[in-house]
Formats: sequence, structure tokens, C-alpha cells
Amino acid sequence: MLTLEDFKKFNDKEEFLKILKEKKEEQQVKELLNTLEYELELKKLQAELVDLQQWVAKHKKRVCIVFEGRDAAGKGSTIRRFMEHLNPRSMRVVALTKPTDVEKGQWYFRRYIKEMPNPGEIVFFDRSWYNRAVVEPVMGFCNEKDYDKFMVQVPEFEHMLYEDGIILIKFWFSISKDEQVRRFNSRLQSPLKRWKFSPVDQEGQRRWDKYTFYKEQMFSKTHTTFSPWIIIKTNIKKEARLESIRYVLSRFKYENKGNSGTTLFPDPNIVQRYHRLVKQID
Repeated sequence: MLTLEDFKKFNDKEEFLKILKEKKEEQQVKELLNTLEYELELKKLQAELVDLQQWVAKHKKRVCIVFEGRDAAGKGSTIRRFMEHLNPRSMRVVALTKPTDVEKGQWYFRRYIKEMPNPGEIVFFDRSWYNRAVVEPVMGFCNEKDYDKFMVQVPEFEHMLYEDGIILIKFWFSISKDEQVRRFNSRLQSPLKRWKFSPVDQEGQRRWDKYTFYKEQMFSKTHTTFSPWIIIKTNIKKEARLESIRYVLSRFKYENKGNSGTTLFPDPNIVQRYHRLVKQID
């Protein structure tokens, strides 16, 4: 058990971490130890992200990071960890609502093109044009003709982005059906998170297998060499956050890379390129 003397011994988190490791056999201490290790690791990776952003701004790179996954997969919370210490002047989060009547009459990709990164900018998409690949056909929000046209056009669209110099990273956050239920229940029990839950979320559980079908169709038809799908395969939110940040950092050769002293190589058991033979948890 932690004592008052233990607390008097340390001046910073790293010293406290050493004390906790000496008492790690106690369950409460294990939980506290895991949280503290996560926070220290996250801080180091966020420092690397700051260096990456400065490099992106200096060299006028355009970086677009897409976050996809089922409801409650952890997309929004991961984006918040990415952007927490970044300069808001050279990064944006895009989370578009349903299209207006005018937008419905336009080319489907038009409203997303307007949100693409400017030179020196990083843009995070909290859901993206891939709504039409999974959510819309599952929920009946688009017809078969529109879906088929989208699936033909999206690789060409992304190839144009690639040829124009936009660096596109596509994440799919994979969680199990039981974990999704647990997270839904957590949202309903918290007055601060209840707004996140919607009837569409509940319907997503009932149509789990249909989601799976369209998700696999999406992967097989839109996973390309120039725009691959990166699967973040874990039910643990903290792991998903750290490993997705590591993956992004591993993609670039920016100045001062590695100065934080932590590993920038993602765990291959959690971060995987899509492959038909790789079993997913969702």
C-alpha cells in the first residue's frame, strides 16, 4: 500500500513511477501504474507531434489523416490526443454533418475537397467520404447506384490526391461487438457523454453483420499501394491512441525525430495494414 512517506519521496512523475513499480503486485497500484506510464508515454509522443507539425509547416507539406471505424471505436478521443498540443493555426479537425440539399445535388466528393489541407497544414477527418462506403448503405441513406459509383470513383479520387502531393493516412479503429456495447453503456451512464449516443448507434449493434459486410467490401476495393488502410486492432483505448500516433510519426523524416527518447515504431500486433487473411476483431 502507498504511504504518506512514499508521496514525500518524489518530486515528479518519473520518480513516482519508480515507487509504484516497487509495489506493482497490488491491484490498485497496477491500475495507477498503467495510467501513469500511459500519460508519460503520451507526453513524449505529443512532443514528437509538435516537431512533426513544425516540419510540415516549414516544408509546406499537406497531411490528411482519416479516422474511420464503427461507432464508439475511439476516433474522436484519439484525434483529441493528436491535436492537444499542436498549433491550431496549422491544423484542423473536420467532422462534417449530413449534406445539405444543395450538396446532395453536387459531386459527392466536392464538400470533402474543400476541406483538404493547405500547404503546411495537418487536417484530421473525424469520419470522411467513407460514410458512403459503410454507414450510408447499412442505414439506407444512399441507393445502390450511388454506392456503386462511389466505390468505383474513390480509388481514382485518392490517386489524384496522391499525385497532387497530399499525404493521406487512413485509419480504421477495430473493436469487438462486446466492447462496443460496453462503451455505449458507459456513454448512457455519464451525463457528460450521453450526447454521443444516438438511435443510429443502437441500430449499428443490430446491424453488426451488415456493417461487417460493407466494411470488408470497402477494404478490398479501396486498399491500394498509394492509399492503404491501416487497422488499429485493440479494445484498449489507450493502446489505440499511442500506437496510431506512433504510426503517423513513423511515416515521416522530420527534424529532431526521436529526441523524446521513446520508440516511434508501432506495435505490429496492434497496427496492421489491411490484408484479406488477417483476422480482425470487428
